[in-house]
Amino acid sequence: MRNWQSVWAAVTGGVFGVLAAGGQETPAEIGGAAVRQARAEIVWTRMLCKQPGRYIGWPTVCARANGELLAVFSGDRDEHVCPFGKVQMVRSADGGATWSPATNIGNTPLDDRDAGLVELSGGDLVASWFTSLAYTASIRDRAKLKPGSPRFYWWLHDEKIPAQTKRDGLGYFTIRSSDGGKNWEAPVRTPGTAPHGPIVLKDGRLLYVGITYSGHFGIFSGAANEVSVAESRDGARSWRRIGAIPLPAGEKPGDFHEPHAVETADGRLVAQIRYHGKGQGAAVRLWQSESADGGQTWQPARPTELAGLPPHLLRLRSGKLVSVYGRRFGAFGEYACISDDHGRTWDTANEIKLAGHFNSDLGYPASAELSDGSILTVYYQAENKGEMTGLMGTLWRVTK
Repeated sequence: MRNWQSVWAAVTGGVFGVLAAGGQETPAEIGGAAVRQARAEIVWTRMLCKQPGRYIGWPTVCARANGELLAVFSGDRDEHVCPFGKVQMVRSADGGATWSPATNIGNTPLDDRDAGLVELSGGDLVASWFTSLAYTASIRDRAKLKPGSPRFYWWLHDEKIPAQTKRDGLGYFTIRSSDGGKNWEAPVRTPGTAPHGPIVLKDGRLLYVGITYSGHFGIFSGAANEVSVAESRDGARSWRRIGAIPLPAGEKPGDFHEPHAVETADGRLVAQIRYHGKGQGAAVRLWQSESADGGQTWQPARPTELAGLPPHLLRLRSGKLVSVYGRRFGAFGEYACISDDHGRTWDTANEIKLAGHFNSDLGYPASAELSDGSILTVYYQAENKGEMTGLMGTLWRVTK
């Protein structure tokens, strides 16, 4: 792995902020975030994948054992909600400095959204996503669709999808690849869904903390039944529900969405959940639950002081936990927070700003630790005002 100075030099054409002549000085700010912060240093921020005139959203990044980086997302879209989302993947062999063109790994007739990716111990890959019909809400009144408009073409597309295909294709899925993502097996249904998919536990199981919706689901278009917990003991060839995260009395399951989990160095599981419930401040806080028995039982979820949504959790080789999340209010951008005690507390006093932004169409960050200890966090947001969103990345390191 090249050091970060050489990586920076390789990507200065697309970086927000560059090194001064000679490569000895760094700017005070990159991408709307201070380079040197109390617990972190920002190395670079740049666009990783841009599809002019098309919308990209909801990514996940995976650092493979062989050093390759993979990122998946929903791409080639008209906009945030549309019928044309595809699960796409890009690759980097140089620590994130350069990336391959996007390839499709999931493309059903429905809207394919929220791609997750994880590598198993033997090198096989497991990708996850869910399909949606939420776009149909905007095309139900045929008389209001102007010929030639985007939604007119959505209606034409939708009319061609047989009802049986919609019934069979709506759901939450994982797919496997045993050749590094060149070919993929048939999709397998999962009990729940979450933007960043399942995680691999030290005992070899896959654990998937997700949301199980009732009825028709899309972007919060169906009522959440529960924060479900599922496992696979055969490398994502099959899944079974093993439990759920309990909620405090008076809380509505439909206020909880898009969880993610991590296994800590002391053997516990920590899950964080996006929350849209009562209270001015609580509505933007992540909630958290823990399990001490491998995911069979969980403590009731409780609010944290982490302000943003939704979460992605990463355990560093040091044992520290990193939670990343987007902030769609106040100072827009991508943020991170560190736990030094396996998720029991979070250092919110030294929250890390990874990148700023000029509007609230952003987020869903996910992180991977690279071989040199730096962290690549990917997320979606536009590079410039007036443009569609793309796959963005920030390379950074924890300094204390």
